[in-house]
Amino acid sequence: MENQNTPAGSPPDNNLVWAIICIIFCWPLGIVSIIKSTKVKTLWLQGDHAGAQKSADDAKKWAIWGIAVSAIFWVLYIILIVAGVAAGGF
Repeated sequence: MENQNTPAGSPPDNNLVWAIICIIFCWPLGIVSIIKSTKVKTLWLQGDHAGAQKSADDAKKWAIWGIAVSAIFWVLYIILIVAGVAAGGF
């Protein structure tokens, strides 16, 4: 039974691609992102359109955070390696 106050149409993008990319680089945050993204369609079909949109937004947020954390880690790692080489550590 469809609620009259909710929009009709297709569910929001579940951002599963972002979640998969995130799990490659930062699996703990990627797992959270995948869990959130897989809830989108179910919530939408249950008529919880606001919940589906929030779950889609959360999936994207967790994926972006995971990719950002991974990028920061690798940049710091490279800086430390270069600094070690420059200091004659190797």
